[in-house]
Amino acid sequence: MSKKLIFSSASELVSVPADSVVYIVADGNYSSIVMANGSKYVLTIQLGQMEKRISERIEDNRFVRIGKSLIINRDFITQIAPSRQRLTLSDCRDFHHELSASREALKVLKEFIEKETCHEPD
Repeated sequence: MSKKLIFSSASELVSVPADSVVYIVADGNYSSIVMANGSKYVLTIQLGQMEKRISERIEDNRFVRIGKSLIINRDFITQIAPSRQRLTLSDCRDFHHELSASREALKVLKEFIEKETCHEPD
C-alpha cells in the first residue's frame, strides 16, 4: 500500500496516496496538488512547507523540487526538453501534463536522471 501524504492547513486536511500525486505547483501562498486521476486540491500552504512535509513522510527521492514553484513525482517523467523549457509528466495511458520550467532547472534535472540511470545495476 502506498504511503499517504497528509497536508493540513488552518481550514482543511488533505490525505492522498503518494504514488498518485503527479505534481505540486505553487501560486503565492497557495499550493495545488495535481493527482493522477485528474483531481486537484488547493491548499493555503507554501511550497516550501509542502516540500518539508513530503520529505518527512517519503524516504525515497521520488519527489523533486524544480525551481521555485514546482515539485514533481519523478515516476511520471516522460520527457524533459530544456531547450523548449518543457517537462512532460504522464502515465502513458490516462493523463498527460506539459509543464513549463526554467531551462537551467530542467537541464539539472535531465543530468541528474541521466547520471542516476547510468549507475543502476543491469
